Amino acid sequence: MRPGAAACWAALLWLALALPPLRDALEGSMRMHMLVQMPLLAATGFIAVRALAATRRARVLQLSGGSVPLVLAAMLAASYWMLPRALDAALADPAAAVAKFITLPVLVGAPLALAWPRLGTVGRGFVWTNLASMLAVTGWLYVAAPVRVCNAYLASDQYEAGMWMVWLAVAILFGWLVGLFVGAAAPQSATPESTAVTSSAARDRHRLVRAP
Repeated sequence: MRPGAAACWAALLWLALALPPLRDALEGSMRMHMLVQMPLLAATGFIAVRALAATRRARVLQLSGGSVPLVLAAMLAASYWMLPRALDAALADPAAAVAKFITLPVLVGAPLALAWPRLGTVGRGFVWTNLASMLAVTGWLYVAAPVRVCNAYLASDQYEAGMWMVWLAVAILFGWLVGLFVGAAAPQSATPESTAVTSSAARDRHRLVRAP
């Protein structure tokens, strides 16, 4: 997808999530609010940043201090919006709702888009395992809580959302492990150095065959 088209799609997705029909439908359910609307808001920031030129992304990454501060900022922002108090505020307070629609793309999606290409296997594993652990712990708290922790949602909706979060955490961890083992078992592609050596050897053999 061209960068301009990607940026347009990100803007359209953000606008659709902010408009009342889709927004009301997603925020009416706790699991849809946390596991659909919020990740999609973060995705708009991710797509928008990936639509930038590579040189501009590298410049912003350098000014931000590298990939580690960006990943930590994304994890902190994401963990905040999993708190029950943050969910209630996003539904009852217009200022908190505006903050949600701004911080999730800017402080979660955009930093991950900048840092992701520079993260190695260990760094990406940290992101996936941290996300899975946050989902699992928060989901278990929602399931095990004897009372409602979110005033905006019923206890049954809270329990259902917690179960979805736990199962999603298991799926993320399982998918990451499978991808890790598949990537380790895949054959290594030829590096430029090895390709150059092979080409040089082929030319030498060709000269020997043609020599009188």
